[in-house]
Amino acid sequence: MRRIRQVDIGGVVVGIAMLDPIIAEVTAMNLPGEKEAGDELMKRVKIYNYIPARAEDQYRTALVREFTTSRERGA
Repeated sequence: MRRIRQVDIGGVVVGIAMLDPIIAEVTAMNLPGEKEAGDELMKRVKIYNYIPARAEDQYRTALVREFTTSRERGA
């Protein structure tokens, strides 16, 4: 079963499937920087979710924010 997490994407709340497991996977990769983490998050999130091309930058920003918040909480 897919798990959906609501995320603010440019002022619009959007449901993103499988975000928590994706964040856990990317965290375990110990990537060197925010750009690398953002690239990997986008690649994996696109497997389960449609991301409009014109909104990719907003999604990347929101995903990196969720990733950073999750790491700070130790989740």
